[in-house]
Amino acid sequence: MRASSPRHTRARTRNRTRTRTRSLTIGAAAVALCATSLTMPALADEGPSRDEVLDASLAAVPEAGVPGAFAAASVGDDRWSGAAGVADTRTGRPTRPELRQRVASVTKTFVSVAVLQQVAEGNIELDAPVGRYLPAGTLPQELADTVTVRMLLNHTSGIGDYVVPAFPSLIEGSTRSLHEHRFRRIAPEELVALGLTVPATGTPGEGHSYSNTNYVLAGLLLGEVTGMPAERYITERVIEPAGLRDTAFPESAVIRGPHPRMYSTLHGMQERPRDYSIYDMSYVSTAGSLVTTMADLNAFQAALFGGELLPDEQVAEMLQTVPVEDENGAVVGAYGLGVYPITLSCDTFWGHDGVVWGASTLAFSSADGESQAAIGYNESHYQTVNEEGALEPHPADLAVILHLDEALCGADREPSSEAAAELATEPARDGQLPLLVDQLAARRD
Repeated sequence: MRASSPRHTRARTRNRTRTRTRSLTIGAAAVALCATSLTMPALADEGPSRDEVLDASLAAVPEAGVPGAFAAASVGDDRWSGAAGVADTRTGRPTRPELRQRVASVTKTFVSVAVLQQVAEGNIELDAPVGRYLPAGTLPQELADTVTVRMLLNHTSGIGDYVVPAFPSLIEGSTRSLHEHRFRRIAPEELVALGLTVPATGTPGEGHSYSNTNYVLAGLLLGEVTGMPAERYITERVIEPAGLRDTAFPESAVIRGPHPRMYSTLHGMQERPRDYSIYDMSYVSTAGSLVTTMADLNAFQAALFGGELLPDEQVAEMLQTVPVEDENGAVVGAYGLGVYPITLSCDTFWGHDGVVWGASTLAFSSADGESQAAIGYNESHYQTVNEEGALEPHPADLAVILHLDEALCGADREPSSEAAAELATEPARDGQLPLLVDQLAARRD
């Protein structure tokens, strides 16, 4: 286990805006995590404060085996942010709450909001064929005529994912192509073309099959309808109206502003984690290239579910889900339009996870916009692959879910280990997708 030092800030507002910031260091993690339980530290008579409970649950994430984690939570007027572990394993530089993160597929929620804004304004019809809006020739005519805008946003188009053909060595169990393409610039049209080389996952509308190609197409569609690049439209109509100051699409392979190093072994393809913090993100385009902070993610979710970015009708469309099935046809989750639900110990929350080389993020909100929590950590694809080709659960996955549960549900109950233990015995709740859904594209057969 890696030692970690939680650092946090907390702010409360009552009647008028007032911000209080403080920090502390805890020498050892206050949480001992195992596969089925969460053990809280010995408590003083008055019990741990809310800050201490959140610090402890966050500290459990690096203690579970990733370098560092940083998070933010907002419940009503309460604001908390924290960090634990290291941002750089070589220098020991600690993480900080305000670090910027590549949030990968959390980008999809931003893209969905942008498309739904155009739906609200009458410029796009959700159930119209994408060929009405996409540049001619983007898709074969049959797909252009049958795939709808909604099918792109809820991943029922049947179009395959371009990730493996974009990094062909992955299918051989090698990361060679990842390193060869570190500085590659690739156009979204090329990504779509690669996706079309993959066998279709089904007929359009038949069922859910997660594919990054869908959201690259959504970005091209948005650009064609608005007359400006999708990234510019999302910046002007989503990011800026939500008041996000540390959120942007990257312009180079280097992240601007404070950020962690980003590590991965790619499910054991590499003996030791390699650093992917410098990487050209054009390979994910509007499917996952956004850079932001955990505080900005919470502000975005609050604006979205608080009705500041979309009319109620379009928010309701986002929450209309299709079933997500495993390879045996069992329903294992649900997916809406750029968001999906997870059920924690107190309620159901909506949001998305995201994984790119070296970075993992989860961001969720209550449907009423009153509660948000986001967590990022600087390692990805850390699970090992078993003999059947499936990912083995990792203690860090459980630690992340337990932290989210504490952040979103803990204020509604007395601090104790009981709810955490209940979650630990059944971490995959009704309606919850597999935690790191993006990783499936890079899995070895």
